[in-house]
Amino acid sequence: MSIDLSQFFEVFFEESFEGLDVMESELLNLTPGSEDMETINTIFRAAHSIKGGSGTFGFTAVSDFTHVLETLLDQIRDGRRQLTAEHVNLLLQSVDCLRALLRALQSESTPDLTESTQLRKQFEAILSGNAKVEEQQTPTEETQSQATESQTFQIDFKPHSHLFKTGNEPLYMLSELAEMGIIETQAFCDAIPEIEQFNPEDCYLSWRIFLTTEQAESAIREVFEWVEDDADIEIKMCGGLFKKVQEQNASEEETAITSSPVEQADEPDMAAVNAKSKQTQADTKKSAESTSIRVSIDKVDSLINMVGELVITQAMLTQMGEQEITEQSISALQEGLAQLAHNTRDLQENVMRIRMLPISFVFSRFPRLVRDTSQKLNKQVELKLLGEQTELDKTVMEKISDPMVHLVRNSLDHGLETPEERIKAGKSPVGTVTLNAFHQGGNIVIEIMDDGRGLNTEKIRQKAIKNGIIQENEELSTEDINELIFRPGFSTADQVSDISGRGVGMDVVRRNIQSLNGTVEVASAKGVGSTFTIRLPLTLAILDGQLVKVAKHTYIIPLISIVESLQIDIKKVSTVGNGLDVLRLRDEYIPILRLYQLFNHAGAIEELDRALLVVVEADNHKVGLLVDDLLAQQQVVIKSLEANYQKVDGISGATILGDGRVSLIVDISGLIKLSGLKRPGSQDLALGQELKEAAS
Repeated sequence: MSIDLSQFFEVFFEESFEGLDVMESELLNLTPGSEDMETINTIFRAAHSIKGGSGTFGFTAVSDFTHVLETLLDQIRDGRRQLTAEHVNLLLQSVDCLRALLRALQSESTPDLTESTQLRKQFEAILSGNAKVEEQQTPTEETQSQATESQTFQIDFKPHSHLFKTGNEPLYMLSELAEMGIIETQAFCDAIPEIEQFNPEDCYLSWRIFLTTEQAESAIREVFEWVEDDADIEIKMCGGLFKKVQEQNASEEETAITSSPVEQADEPDMAAVNAKSKQTQADTKKSAESTSIRVSIDKVDSLINMVGELVITQAMLTQMGEQEITEQSISALQEGLAQLAHNTRDLQENVMRIRMLPISFVFSRFPRLVRDTSQKLNKQVELKLLGEQTELDKTVMEKISDPMVHLVRNSLDHGLETPEERIKAGKSPVGTVTLNAFHQGGNIVIEIMDDGRGLNTEKIRQKAIKNGIIQENEELSTEDINELIFRPGFSTADQVSDISGRGVGMDVVRRNIQSLNGTVEVASAKGVGSTFTIRLPLTLAILDGQLVKVAKHTYIIPLISIVESLQIDIKKVSTVGNGLDVLRLRDEYIPILRLYQLFNHAGAIEELDRALLVVVEADNHKVGLLVDDLLAQQQVVIKSLEANYQKVDGISGATILGDGRVSLIVDISGLIKLSGLKRPGSQDLALGQELKEAAS
């Protein structure tokens, strides 16, 4: 009976990706010639764990590749080789390569080994071309001995019977020892019971291994570090070379089965295990995206406490329901229901906290991005990370990562000057990019700041005129000109590069952020720098909404989109082309959209002075929504229409109200498009000018 290892795959992938993040972070902290052994050991341990896990599960493409970079790290930490910039760059490339291999294995596709093969050749060239101790280092007595003569070790390895149940496989450990030098093994089978007492899930074999290697004893012990609590392991030095081992084996009188090479040892059929594992994977095919989340124990404890409170309240209400109804019992029932509502609200908040993760999971990818991009651009950049423990919903976090990457790349490419330009401008040659995150109300605010040259408003304006986005005689404020960078196809880059300047990107950034019910703004000062500000809801599952009445129907408007609500002064209303009414509100002209017309409802209030106007904003457009009445404000759970029905223009989703009715959630951007106010190209700006002229 074989153990199904596929049940452990997801945990392995999750821990491996975390290990790669640790490797990348620590590699970025290393400098050529560094003697920070603690950091190097941390990198080595992460690589060794990935190698051991991948070997256990039969992912040979990963384990074989990790073995060569682990060998280089081992030589660096043992003092046999000095760390160079070439090593750091090669190890960082290897981290990317391992991520690609693991993602392919996680999605059950065949890994592309082209890059890993090329990198492996580079590692092997380094290892073979500089095997001796660097001249500038003082070799230790141990490393001198290793460089000149191999040592023979006797390894007695006796696994405990439950070893297989821990997910470990002795065959892979023996194979790893075989890669370290010349090996001969003896497998002892005297512990195997009679067939009636035989348990196929228990391990009955033990081994004596003679290994002739240049490696130190510590390297041998690391092979067994996964099973040191699940086996009896004794390692001692025999001295001499492999022929002495053969003489010793010849005189051995114990009952043994000699196995050479290692693969012939009497072991469970791992090919069958792997075949079954792959079959299981095929039967339960999953996406490569992470489907799990790690939750701190305090959140789980809090959740358990809330459930306990809920059970107590439920028991109290049940007891009340069995008693005779009196005036006193009604009062107690109302108090119990209030307690139930309080407990339910607390439970909801605690459940939502489970999905919240610190934004450091997103920020952690940027040190590597800034390092690589600044090297390509020949710029000196310091990255500052603030508010890394600010929590955000896991779904929002996964979707905000790509827009942030584009904004940071733009800051590095367009925002920061070269060291020569900065010195000429009286600045430090090292530019600064700052990522900051903090909570504000019910939202999270993310700022991407740089101390570069700032946006060139005149260049943006001329480019917009050239592309037909605005007219030459249009008067725009600095803020309005800066907003033009979010227009589709807009770019001020003089040359197309692999970093930016292809005329796409910033419009996609805004569209992606808006799809999360968020906004993005830019503020810039010439010669001082730029700040991009992203505002997002903490979660996509729950929305703070304003309930409004339109005829007999109830709609929900996201509170984040509402600017103000008011009664209309009919004297300030004018009619422009196509019968569109506009309200002069202070120094702005607000188009009035009649929801009953857009959604084809009869029986609604049509007179402007009798209805209410909810002023909302989206895509830097303000409009007024005409409604019959304002109802309550409440948090609502969002249900997707596309998943359960189909996409509806002007509607972003639906929810179920307390009385069981379904209420639709208004999509402000979609509503503006549905009304025809937002026209392509320059016409939407021209519309603003038309409103001003017509209203005046």
